[in-house]
Amino acid sequence: MSDAFSIFQYQFFQHALAAAILTSVIAAMVGTYIVSRKIVFIGGGITHASFGGIGLAFYMGLNPFLGAAVFGVITALAIEWISQNGRVREDSAIAILWSLGMALGIIFVFMTPGYTPNLMSFLFGSILTVGRAEIYVLLVFAMLLMLLFALFYRPILFTAFDPEFARTKGIPVSRYRYMMSVVMALAIVLSIRTVGIILVLSMFTIPQITAMLFTRNFYRIMPLAAMWGIIGSVAGIMGAYLLDIPTSAAIIFFLTLQFLVIKIIMIIRNALIRNKG
Repeated sequence: MSDAFSIFQYQFFQHALAAAILTSVIAAMVGTYIVSRKIVFIGGGITHASFGGIGLAFYMGLNPFLGAAVFGVITALAIEWISQNGRVREDSAIAILWSLGMALGIIFVFMTPGYTPNLMSFLFGSILTVGRAEIYVLLVFAMLLMLLFALFYRPILFTAFDPEFARTKGIPVSRYRYMMSVVMALAIVLSIRTVGIILVLSMFTIPQITAMLFTRNFYRIMPLAAMWGIIGSVAGIMGAYLLDIPTSAAIIFFLTLQFLVIKIIMIIRNALIRNKG
């Protein structure tokens, strides 16, 4: 057991823990919006479309996360525009942008001159290689998110649950939804380093679903989701170290296991209560 805790002395592990905690906080806020608005599939479209930006950035010799952010934001805005105008079915548009982004990423990576870049860290995450600069970026973004939700909590809440009611209150629904689309895209792209494109959406849904076992209140879901996200992520990092398995997969496994255990306990508890009654 002492060997397990001895790893905390290493800087790369401290950075990984900090990244996991900050990503969990970011995912808790944005993920609650995603789950509450029932747009999980849109999040998947943004995630996979951002791969096109990664490929283009490699081809142009730029930072791949910058390319992912640009593609992610454009995709998010495009999906929101399509959903509001309704000229194409939303699910069809998401599928098109999802597959187009992945295809463009593969094409640009193939066309990149010289050494073919290793895409495994983008597809499956590489939390153990997160640097101090990336920690600061996550920290600043998390603080800005907190400020955003503090200032615009009610408009965000109303536009997520009941846009028609929000319009009757004079709230510019389209403006807030476009704003949240940009926020959602940036949050997803920043979280790719933690668990990768393939698994990142799980960070934005599983802790929220776990929190919703206890409450349906939007305001209360966020801190609960952050708590479950942090617990599952730290357990995943420790489990990956002890079992010598990929860290990102271990994080998602422990998040899922956590949800299943809590769900089973609640089912048993409710059954016992009914039997006593």
